[in-house]
Amino acid sequence: MDQLHSFLRRISFNNSAGDLVSFDEQGELEGGFDIINWITFSNKSFSKVKVGKLNPHVLSNKQLYINDGKILWHNNFNKTPPFSICNDHCHPGSVRKKKDGKPFCCYDCVSCPKGKISNQNDMDNCIQCPDDQYTNSNQDGCLPKSLNFLLYGEPLSFGLVFMAVLFSGITALVLGIFIKYQHTPIVKANNRDLTYTLLISLLLCFLCSFLFIGQPHTIICLFRQTTFGVIFSVAISSVLAKTITVVLAFMATKPGSKIRSWVGKRLATFMVLFCSVFQLLLCTVWLCTAPPFLDLDMHSLTKEIVVKCNEGSEFMFYCVLGYLGFLALISFIVAFFARMLPDTFNETKFITFSMLVFCSVWITFVPTYLSTKGKYMVVVEIFSILTSSAGLLGCIFFPKCYIIALKPELNSKELIMRHK
Repeated sequence: MDQLHSFLRRISFNNSAGDLVSFDEQGELEGGFDIINWITFSNKSFSKVKVGKLNPHVLSNKQLYINDGKILWHNNFNKTPPFSICNDHCHPGSVRKKKDGKPFCCYDCVSCPKGKISNQNDMDNCIQCPDDQYTNSNQDGCLPKSLNFLLYGEPLSFGLVFMAVLFSGITALVLGIFIKYQHTPIVKANNRDLTYTLLISLLLCFLCSFLFIGQPHTIICLFRQTTFGVIFSVAISSVLAKTITVVLAFMATKPGSKIRSWVGKRLATFMVLFCSVFQLLLCTVWLCTAPPFLDLDMHSLTKEIVVKCNEGSEFMFYCVLGYLGFLALISFIVAFFARMLPDTFNETKFITFSMLVFCSVWITFVPTYLSTKGKYMVVVEIFSILTSSAGLLGCIFFPKCYIIALKPELNSKELIMRHK
């Protein structure tokens, strides 16, 4: 039998029609096939017409040949070829899903899931758009995403810029008033150097908000949070130094007090430098270990790419904020317990309220910041910087400016001595 099979595999001949007949390696017939059109007449007779051929011995793109002009279709077909499937094609935006228990040609058309497309008929799987593109409404194509960042030209930015410029101008005006009236008792009684340091740092706080507006760049990302942290630490440490100076100054007035030697400009200067340098060291560690960098977030928003500054280390970012909160909390506690000092030293009452405003703003900042996306995260931080700085400026300096400008009779050494 094996010898017969071996013999049959080697057979090759031409049949009566002149076609080559042979077997392949699997023992299957390699002969071609004629494609026959059966034409049925009204008298139930029929005729066979050759309309094409399948020839495996020619090039692959020419193996199947059909002469459409010779085909005579049945009237019911309306001269269009019949479909050998259970249903119509699945159009772009959907894919085929096989029906259980049905032939392979029977399927359902299922829409692509969100974020995926199909751009051809009868696709079996949806395809994912690239990260910088999103699906169109029909889910049959991808569209490019636009960039998302806080532009200077939009109304929201205009409002924030207006606030920053306005508060910066007010701060500069207050600083000018205090320099002009630097020899008056109300300015001298509250440590002029600390007052100037606080006003200048508040002015820089308002101006540093401009680092957060516009399209981020590598250098801006690297320094905007650290700049904000260091400047704010100078402002809060100045408030803390003013508070402790007021308390020590009152305690030094008691007979036999040894605290008098501690009261002076050197202590206040040391406190501001120490607290600010510690924040500077925190920021230096941050920049050396996990510095902020420019990042493109392509997944937070469906149709936009968020151009943002990645903080590098969220832990260090919240350490910087936490340190500011710690300084503000210490200032609030000291000022709160010293609020009942004599009227000459009643600046602690205003410091208490200013620290309450400051802490309230930044406590609400954290959950609000974490719950927003895109450019609105930047808006929340800018608004927190402006409102907390404005709270310090208004609560601490508005009462003094009111006396200097509108109640000059209260700004006298005799009145202060009488209150003592």
